[in-house]
Amino acid sequence: MAIAFDNSYARLPARFFAPVRPLESPAPALIQVNEPLAAELGIDADWLMSPAGLDMLSGRAIADGSEPIAQAYAGHQFGNFQPQLGDGRAVLLGEVIDRDGKRRDIQLKGGGHTPFSRSGDGRAALGPVLREYLVSEYMAALGVPTTRALAAVTTGETIMREIMLPGAIIARVASSHIRVGTFQFFAARGDEEALRLLADHVIERHYPAAKAAENRYRALLEAVIAAQAALVGRWLTIGFIHGVMNTDNVSVAGETIDYGPCAFMDQYDPATVFSSIDRAGRYAYANQPRIAAWNLARFAETLLPLLDANQDAAVEQAQSALAGFAPAFELAYFGRLSTKIGLIGHEPEDRPLIEAILKLMTENQVDFTLFFRQLGQAAAAEDGSGDEPVRSLFVDPTAFDGWARDWRARLARDGQDATSRRQAMDRVNPAFIPRNHQVEAMIAAAVERDDFAPFHRMLDVLSRPYEDQPDAADLADPPQPHERIAATFCGT
Repeated sequence: MAIAFDNSYARLPARFFAPVRPLESPAPALIQVNEPLAAELGIDADWLMSPAGLDMLSGRAIADGSEPIAQAYAGHQFGNFQPQLGDGRAVLLGEVIDRDGKRRDIQLKGGGHTPFSRSGDGRAALGPVLREYLVSEYMAALGVPTTRALAAVTTGETIMREIMLPGAIIARVASSHIRVGTFQFFAARGDEEALRLLADHVIERHYPAAKAAENRYRALLEAVIAAQAALVGRWLTIGFIHGVMNTDNVSVAGETIDYGPCAFMDQYDPATVFSSIDRAGRYAYANQPRIAAWNLARFAETLLPLLDANQDAAVEQAQSALAGFAPAFELAYFGRLSTKIGLIGHEPEDRPLIEAILKLMTENQVDFTLFFRQLGQAAAAEDGSGDEPVRSLFVDPTAFDGWARDWRARLARDGQDATSRRQAMDRVNPAFIPRNHQVEAMIAAAVERDDFAPFHRMLDVLSRPYEDQPDAADLADPPQPHERIAATFCGT
């Protein structure tokens, strides 16, 4: 058997999903196979690249052991509840147990029409597939919890969006595709039996320690809150903006999922929005922690019948658990930022020091990624002789100088030598991000000229984000004014 499927979700009751067969691609061609990830999953990458593997990846054949389904879920989209959404363009082929004993989903995104597609065609365009592949693998290289990309193929067909575009499919891997919206689907129907089955499934799959708790469902809620707090904290420290933090895009496994109009900031500005559909800035960069807390409150609402038979007691338990989000987020966020500016240990003045530089960066239109990377160079020279590259990022370079005096005084109290500090900072401050203008140029090359060389080059460089790569210095450059991307698009 080429892939050893073991499909626990498909063993849940029929109302959890719809059986569906992927759409057959007329003339598929392979773009990329993620050989290291295939090895993690116990899948022969050579088989994936064979005609039989391509047939599975493109929907032309169902592999032995696969039980293709589309999952049912609901969700709040920009604050408005939709009682039925579901996998409208994704087909879950099944699950495998990876070499570490962890259960992983394999899903075809762009796999065709499903019973949940509504008016959509169920297909995916090439550009969003390339963006998701590149960004999800970049996040994995950073160590950020994320879905992964196992493979990408073109389908040999064109699909209609604003214009006709080449079709494609991404084979996505996740710890699971269970969302806050999955719980909302059953809560909206008053289906307590399904909620309990789903919660028990999630506990068994993701949070087995909860089984030993006095109240396993309270422990589940706390675990999901902790995972989301840590995840969103990491997003902010790399300048990532998800763009569509709807409850149906929130994984209960704590992974980044559904890379649609996602983007990374160039200049630091907490109000930054890229998503073309986020007209009110609901999911702006700095709003992401607040929205995460809101989404988790919606999750807690679905668990109320499981937390306690007494409604008031259940609400009290939910509120108590939700109160843990803010301190968990701040620990993840400020803890990581402390490391990014070279601090070890903790002092009361650290948070004001961090907040001060973020304010200066906003006022001086400083590139977020370059600032932290070049701050490491400045940290390596205790006399300030290495400050010029980071100073030059500021509209008013003298704005950096006053802060730098306080920063160096703080570093001196840690007692770490300059070389070790620089190395530690470089391990958490990437030299490269998927710059929006470069991502768009890469997509244009593939879509307009059938040229995948920019995609492969970016994928190679971004798989080693913390390394200095002189031959790829152009990929570290921020955009020129005429290259700036003002809006990103979902692709549906």
